[in-house]
Amino acid sequence: MLPATEAMTAPALDPSWMSLAVALDAIGAAVYLKDGNSRYVFANEATERLLGIAHGSLAGRADAELLPPALTATLRLQDQALGVQPGPVRSEFTIDRDGQRREFQTVRMRLDPAGPGGAALLGVWLESSPLRRAEASLREALLQLEAQQQVNAGLREDAESRGTSRAAGGGLYPAEQFEDHLRREVDLSMREHREFAVVLVELDPASAQGPAHDEADRERVAESLAGLLRGNTRAMDAPCRMGRDSFAVLLSGVGLATAHSRMESLRRQCATQLVVRDGQALRFTVSMGVASFPHTAQTQSGLVQAASDALAEAKQRGGNHVALASIPFDPR
Repeated sequence: MLPATEAMTAPALDPSWMSLAVALDAIGAAVYLKDGNSRYVFANEATERLLGIAHGSLAGRADAELLPPALTATLRLQDQALGVQPGPVRSEFTIDRDGQRREFQTVRMRLDPAGPGGAALLGVWLESSPLRRAEASLREALLQLEAQQQVNAGLREDAESRGTSRAAGGGLYPAEQFEDHLRREVDLSMREHREFAVVLVELDPASAQGPAHDEADRERVAESLAGLLRGNTRAMDAPCRMGRDSFAVLLSGVGLATAHSRMESLRRQCATQLVVRDGQALRFTVSMGVASFPHTAQTQSGLVQAASDALAEAKQRGGNHVALASIPFDPR
């Protein structure tokens, strides 16, 4: 427990002080003593771990031997400032090392008279980074839950106003109604000489960097995507759930460029969406294929095939992508 080097032996400490140092080490708090030259005369194991040195090799060494110059200068200035401030001084401190930022709550105090081994300064550091990250995750989760509640409320209102045909699909039309919607939109567009777009959407496989999704996770993610689809479509559009991971959206009176812009916005929303299930944060991305009538295809089946080909292209590019169907060139 007591660090020592050939040049210096750790001072004998009062048993009650040693008990306190051991207790602080148990909760990960770094506690140390420095002499008037800011050299360590005692440090517990948490301090050694913080500084990244071998156990028992800290006594007699200074911060300049262990830390970057800029950080050493900051610590020296703060240690010197203790000479004009009576009692303990609390502060927050941030250390950036090896590409990682660590935040600490610190308490430092001048010892007058000097403590064991000529110790002139007592310091205690407690890392707050995990707590800060947990608080940030909790805030993000709460915001996402609030947004999800608003989406759910909108879905309930929409289902009530439109009847029960969409209630079972999370506010989306079932797959068997997609062909009917598509057929009516083709007839309407041909009569009124206007265009519309069809978008095929598919959940990408779970990211290799994120947690694996089981069946229940996948369904929770699909429900979240259904809410985003409902929130990004209008009353005259027809979002449908086609399968476990697949969806289709009919965008009435919308051309290819506008459809792409709206679906690109939806893709970005999906990539940043946080889905919470059983205390676990789930993330997801989607691939989309966009086709339009009559520019991409002039038949119902051709339009769906063009959107399917575009979806395959988006998936081939690695997912998390919106691909446009090609517009055939007619020399006439």
